[in-house]
Amino acid sequence: MARASAPISKDPSPARPVARSLSVQIGAATLARLIVNTSKRFPYTFASPLSRALGLPLTTITYLIAINQATGVLSPLFGPLGDRWGYRLMMLAGLGVLAGGMLAGGLLPVYLVVLLALFLAGLGKSLFDPALQSYIGERVSYQRRGRAIGVVEFSWAGSSLVGIPLVGLLIARFGWPSPFLMLGGLALLGVLALAYLIPPEGRRRSTAKSPISFRQAWQRLGRERAALGALGFSLLVAAANDNLFVIYGAWLESSFGLSVLALGVATMAIGVAELLGEGLTAFFADRLGLKRALFTGLVLSALSYILLPLVGHTLSLALIGLFIAFLTFEFTVVTGISLFTEILPEARVTMMSSNIAAMSIGRVVGALVGGMVWLAGGLLATSLVSAVICGLALVCLAWGLRHWRA
Repeated sequence: MARASAPISKDPSPARPVARSLSVQIGAATLARLIVNTSKRFPYTFASPLSRALGLPLTTITYLIAINQATGVLSPLFGPLGDRWGYRLMMLAGLGVLAGGMLAGGLLPVYLVVLLALFLAGLGKSLFDPALQSYIGERVSYQRRGRAIGVVEFSWAGSSLVGIPLVGLLIARFGWPSPFLMLGGLALLGVLALAYLIPPEGRRRSTAKSPISFRQAWQRLGRERAALGALGFSLLVAAANDNLFVIYGAWLESSFGLSVLALGVATMAIGVAELLGEGLTAFFADRLGLKRALFTGLVLSALSYILLPLVGHTLSLALIGLFIAFLTFEFTVVTGISLFTEILPEARVTMMSSNIAAMSIGRVVGALVGGMVWLAGGLLATSLVSAVICGLALVCLAWGLRHWRA
């Protein structure tokens, strides 16, 4: 009996180095993505210092930020390239583009170069994110996908809780070009680290027998009902959140007279909510099942918007309501990303880059609508509109995933 059990104990051992290697790769990619996210997000926080340093009006800096955000719409143009050439190459290209832009902005701190730097920062994220998500989709089993994606998404909350405060410290100590140089240098280190840790893939192998072309990738995306439903969901859920996000500061300021410093603390609370939402995805989404977790998160997100006018009469309850709204949103989005990596396995980068584009369009729509809704009906109108948009996202998701199985 004792001898018979010996071969069983040997079976898991060959898989352990592979699992450790993949964990190291995902850890390194998460740190690299922290640099990517910080590079994309810090101009929002430091728009005023940047405008003073460049001697330009604040509205001009907001144009730079808009260009940075609009690069997400370009993401689908590169999706089929990732499916054809490999995820590793796309991740390295994204970090390389980011590094070049940031270093240029730090070494030549003039308006046109900074414009190029922020454009390349957004473009680098559009290359890097879908390739990383697709790499995880291929290497991590569907039953553990939520945990892996949740861990990687810690880098989003980390950029607001760690990355942006560090940028502020650098600006205060060494001047505003310093974060460009730091982020550019770290992105170069990221290129070297991932090039060493992730083995070359060669020509993309995909699940098909040969690499798919641009035309084939888009045809498969257009024919896949689940993909179309997922993209509709992403657009709508992003619009619902930004409809609130663009006015929450005005709401807190007008209702409770918060100072700029207090608004900054409230924003940190949102960062904590994002971190917790990503953690909930990492630890619970797989246990619930990604599909069930996604529908649950979406329903809770809609309810959290409806809750805001009911609790928004005192500051403490208002902050708790905002915390819940952003927590449920983050859980829903990260769970969605985890599930969507399985919808189009033969063209994962095309699928995930299209998802990024859908969310970018949704954020633009939500930002444009949010101001008008707020002026027309205040918090009650904002909350109801966000909840209704979530309801539409629920319908879209149910239509797309009705007959879909992983």
